Formats: sequence, C-alpha cells, structure tokens
Amino acid sequence: MNLTPELIAELELLTLFNPDTTLEGLKIHHDAAPQKIAAGQRLHAKGLISEADGGYLTSLGLDATEQLRTVLTILQPA
Repeated sequence: MNLTPELIAELELLTLFNPDTTLEGLKIHHDAAPQKIAAGQRLHAKGLISEADGGYLTSLGLDATEQLRTVLTILQPA
C-alpha cells in the first residue's frame, strides 16, 4: 500500500475527529484547502463520515479513527 497524498489527506482529516464521543463533528468550509475538501468527499463516499463536508463519524469511521489513534501512539517517539 502506498501513502499517496490523497490517503495522507484523509488520514489527517480523520485525526481531527474526537473518537471519544459521537456528539462532536467537523465542518469543512467551502473555502478550506482543496485537498481537505476532496478528502472529506472521499471519506464520505467510503462511509467513514456522515456528510461530504464533514459531519460526524459513522460507526466505520469511529473504528478507523480509533485504530489510527493506536497506530499514531505506537509510532510516537519514546
């Protein structure tokens, strides 16, 4: 698996969500960076977030965000 710029943008967007609560969402504004807007659209198409412009994590998105948090914790320098 290659870490493309698109995949990195999606991962970065997922890190902005708080996986500790389903009551907190994100809004990607129309004047955000084009990469962030596109990442939101892709995450929505993949079923990870509820809206193309952010919204809330779906159950799949919550699982992915928790796993991403685990990977990032493991990779942090000691």
